[in-house]
Amino acid sequence: MSRAREFDETEVLDKALQVFWQQGYEGTSLNDLLDATGLTKSSLYATFGSKEDLFHRIVERYLSKHVEFRQACALAEPTPRRIVERLLYGMADLHAGSRTPPGCLITGAALACSPETESIRQHLVRSRNEFGQILRERLEAVASAGALPPGMTAADAARLVVLTIQGMAVEAKGGATRNELRRIVQTFLLSWPEN
Repeated sequence: MSRAREFDETEVLDKALQVFWQQGYEGTSLNDLLDATGLTKSSLYATFGSKEDLFHRIVERYLSKHVEFRQACALAEPTPRRIVERLLYGMADLHAGSRTPPGCLITGAALACSPETESIRQHLVRSRNEFGQILRERLEAVASAGALPPGMTAADAARLVVLTIQGMAVEAKGGATRNELRRIVQTFLLSWPEN
């Protein structure tokens, strides 16, 4: 008869999330995860499988706990400018928040992948691209409610916004403050028509 788990799986995921967010996938060792979670090696493997399996769970947790509601609130806005404004300010607040590590788990981990972890990088790139597609479709859907910057298509705008989010993540990881990121958003929005 197997013993019941003596730990809260959600709590363990949150602790592992903090480590991966701070150090990236490759920068996080098994010992780092064991130290942060208090699990033994056998408990970690029995519950979560490999480090890669755990990381996939961590990405899901990161998105559901920190990102998806910001995206959903932004996408619910009625005009292109308001969608972009809410999304960028929300991500600036996340990337330089006082209760989370600086930067973005996905961007940080994708930037530091070696050839041996190409499958991780591809997974992270797919996640980013999926949101870019969702954003493009939403900008197209509200096109009649407000203009994009002159000469810009919804696809161009979505790509630019995603790249700006990634850039802010890199800036935050390098020490940029929340106010500095919010200033980047203000500057970005200067080219967007008011509506």
